Amino acid sequence: MYKQILVPVDLNEKGFADKAIQLAVWHAKHSHAHIHLLNVLPGIHYSMVSSYFPPDAVKKMKHDTQVQLNHFAERFIPEELIYHTHIAEGKPYTTILDYAERLGADLIILPSHKRSKLDKAMLGSVAAKVVENSMINVLVVKPQGALPPEDEE
Repeated sequence: MYKQILVPVDLNEKGFADKAIQLAVWHAKHSHAHIHLLNVLPGIHYSMVSSYFPPDAVKKMKHDTQVQLNHFAERFIPEELIYHTHIAEGKPYTTILDYAERLGADLIILPSHKRSKLDKAMLGSVAAKVVENSMINVLVVKPQGALPPEDEE
């Protein structure tokens, strides 16, 4: 069914992506897919932004993020599954869509906040923008949503 599953992960919010990765693992087990975890950093290379950081800050931030993403993967993805981790910079929804295309993803599983209508109107939603602009299937996981079924051995 699916061969390449992209799961954007926000490491700043503990527990936010847990259900999304659990669903990705379930789908990967049943279709022998590869899982791609993606963390999108804000665009800190922009000249105005980068002037506020010491020269090695970007390198350290990427390294720290990679370590956290690896720990997240080890916690949720069983050893028998193939996964890859990716760190990128930019606007979250466009970066997610770019990576989906670059990786040949055929499914994006992404967590979504439980937002009020006012929040959506003022801030917009990464999930909504990904769904609206994606050429592939997108599974949006709500924080109150159900977990995948337990596999019976």
